[in-house]
Formats: sequence, C-alpha cells, structure tokens
Amino acid sequence: MTEQGGGNRHGREGAAGQEWASGQEWASGRERAEEPGYPELLSRTALGVFRLNGQFLSTAEELATPVGLTAAWWQVLGAVLGGPLTVSGVAREMGITRQSVQRIADLLVGRGLAVYEPNPAHRRAKLLAPTEAGVAAVQAITPDHAALAARLAGELGDDGFTETVRVLERLSRVMDALDARRD
Repeated sequence: MTEQGGGNRHGREGAAGQEWASGQEWASGRERAEEPGYPELLSRTALGVFRLNGQFLSTAEELATPVGLTAAWWQVLGAVLGGPLTVSGVAREMGITRQSVQRIADLLVGRGLAVYEPNPAHRRAKLLAPTEAGVAAVQAITPDHAALAARLAGELGDDGFTETVRVLERLSRVMDALDARRD
C-alpha cells in the first residue's frame, strides 16, 4: 500500500490516461509504442492500479484506525518488522518518497512506536526499528487483516489469489526495470 497524496513517485502530473495514453514515455522501444492497443492497455492498467490503490488505502485505514495507527504508519512499521532499515531503505521497499517516510518515521518515534538505532554501515543514516508498542499495534491488526485475506481468497479462489499476486509482482519488477533503463 502506498501513502496517499503527493502524486506518483516519478513526479508526473496530469490526468491519468493523458500522459500514459501516448505510450511513448514507457515503451521499451519506439516501434512497439505504435502497436495498436498498447496505449489503451497501459491506460487501463494504470487506472485499475490507481483505483485498487485507493481501495487498499481505504481498507488499510479501516483496519489501522481502531489500534491508533494510520495506513501510512502501518505501512512504515510493517516494513521494519522483519528488521531495522534506513529511511531510504523503507522508501525503496515501499515505493514511496524518502521524505514521506522520514516524516512518518519521526511521528512514529515521537509516539513511542519506533526508535532510531545506530547504523554500523553508515554514521548518519540511522536505522528505524519498531518498539514493543509498535509491534503490538501491528499485531492488533493481524486478526482483521487475516479475516480480509480469507474473504479475498474465498472470492478469488486459491489459484486466482496466487495468480493475482504473481501478476502484480511481475508488473512491479518490469516497471522497476523500465525505470532503471531511463536513468
């Protein structure tokens, strides 16, 4: 789930289908960008992902609010449950800006849900880690999160749910690869 607001991480502005529809900016080759249907498929994919993102954010807020978190706080805490990360590491993992993560990390630390720890690999880039209270807050969401997962699995079926995850992860990897080629 991504944090609300601020546009996408590439700073592109404008209505979702306008820039995406040309197909030129994201094509791996100019000749493929002219293929009939590709710009429309890209626009439909982007709009579907934007809608899905909004749905996930709304659901995440509903799950997080009763335990005193926001969706964004839950997202950042969830990123460091497996081990401390730098703010930049959280941003890369979650696909959001470092500045957004820094603001949220500072709020979490201020509320006693996370701490900054020394980073042996880098003096200035501290590691963010959850406190016991932060872990407990995320664990308090787990039963409702698991219930939602079970409902989704019931609607999609086991194979459909697995395929959905596979396709979304592949799309994310391909977008990362396209971004890397642009740099």
